[in-house]
Amino acid sequence: MTAIERKNLAVPRRLLLAGLLLLALFLWLERNLTQVMLTLADARAQVMAVQALNEAAEEIIQQGVSYESLVDVSLGSDGSVRLLQANAAGMNRLASKASLLAQEKLDALENQSVSVPLGSALGVALLSGMGPDIRVSILPVGAVVTQFSTEFTSAGINQTRHRVFLTMRAQVRLVLPAGVSVVEAVTQVAVAESIIVGDVPDSYVNVDTIDNMLNLIP
Repeated sequence: MTAIERKNLAVPRRLLLAGLLLLALFLWLERNLTQVMLTLADARAQVMAVQALNEAAEEIIQQGVSYESLVDVSLGSDGSVRLLQANAAGMNRLASKASLLAQEKLDALENQSVSVPLGSALGVALLSGMGPDIRVSILPVGAVVTQFSTEFTSAGINQTRHRVFLTMRAQVRLVLPAGVSVVEAVTQVAVAESIIVGDVPDSYVNVDTIDNMLNLIP
């Protein structure tokens, strides 16, 4: 093989090698862009979704939610609380109202999008916030799921605070050039509370740590 033939054969090899390097670089950039863009878009979409749920919860509370509409209280002959029972009908009405209102707030996000600067998507600190924006569409997924929970905490020697919480969960889908991603948003708010007053004990000892408890043992 002459030198000219070897030279002519080396040119395609160099072009092939350059093409493979460019392809590898493109695939690396695409993978890096997708991961970083997903992370940034997920965080921003979650903030928007949680804000929508919080706005719905705030409107529900402003409309007025009474403790008696959620919990049935049974009193003894002496007027003390003997039984607390969940008011299923009242809770269902509140859950339905909250779910519908939250769904309206989330549906409003359908016409919105999340913008991620190209420089931030590259993952380079110096380029963060620079370059054209990559727009990611937001689509609500399914219905808002609501759930109630309660909490009892001490409010004094003979007092107990009973709080009723409403938890709302929703999912939004992000539509990216490279595919889709689903983000879950969760918010929990206290919708009602009451102070239950019991009998005053003859004596009371407050032991806040295990060490103090051991010091009481002779």
